Amino acid sequence: MFLGIDTSCYTTSLAVIDHQGRLLADERKLLVVEQGKRGLRQSEGLFMHVQNLPLLAVALREKLPALKLKAIAASDKPRPVKGSYMPVFTAGASFARTLAGLLHLPFWSLSHQESHILAGVWSAAVSWTDFYVLHVSGGTTEMLAVKIADAIEVKKLGGSADLQAGQFIDRTGVALGLPFPAGPSLEKLAQRARRPIKVPVAVKGAEISFSGPESHVQRLIAAKEAAPADIARGVEHCIGESLLTLIKNMLAVHGQKPVLFVGGVMANKYIGSLLQESLGEQCAFAQTAYAGDNAVGAALFARQKFMAKEL
Repeated sequence: MFLGIDTSCYTTSLAVIDHQGRLLADERKLLVVEQGKRGLRQSEGLFMHVQNLPLLAVALREKLPALKLKAIAASDKPRPVKGSYMPVFTAGASFARTLAGLLHLPFWSLSHQESHILAGVWSAAVSWTDFYVLHVSGGTTEMLAVKIADAIEVKKLGGSADLQAGQFIDRTGVALGLPFPAGPSLEKLAQRARRPIKVPVAVKGAEISFSGPESHVQRLIAAKEAAPADIARGVEHCIGESLLTLIKNMLAVHGQKPVLFVGGVMANKYIGSLLQESLGEQCAFAQTAYAGDNAVGAALFARQKFMAKEL
């Protein structure tokens, strides 16, 4: 069995994978954000992760009383680039290193983004080794060139120049009185739309801008010029069209390859259907349960590294 741990900005996650790559247990706990707030300080998130990790460990042990671990992996930074750092990831990485040291197990670290990619490939059941990834969440809106062999090679091709897609959703949702994170609530609200507003799309080459569209939406909310459901659907459509334009721009420059969608925003069915309709068989999506933050990718990474070591 292989344990994965991820402590992102808003979710504490533990997962266990077996030798065949089957998911045996998946425990998660969202961090609590007060009504009306648009997020947490890193110190607040770190404190909550420290409280959550022992609770999830107990829940995991209850599901798997015969827990015989072979290796542990944890995300220790947001992205696989030099200087990438967020304090919240130290909670999971420290917990994982402590367990590995006490149990005499090998430990490997990876980035949160690499964990998303591995969980996406696994849950979408694709066997691609050379492809594009669109990672869209509250903290990231990036199109990546990915190669998977003995290691994971990730190269950023484009993405947001300012606000992230998930931030656009969350800020809109909070302004409409929805709880944070606002993704699921905004998606549910949008289903009642009758006359969706038109939100401008701002994409130039490899860059998306969501700050202008967000300002446009906030003005409409403040002026009460549109129904909340129509605003929610307009935001979804803007994000979908922006991502689609970015993808088409990047395919024209870098060539045709399949595209895998990961990240919490990609759990949105309307945005996914818009992209699927345009791209067809060129794309695949992480399953909804594994699109958002989770530790499955880290567990898969522990298995991959252990198996390679054993050969």
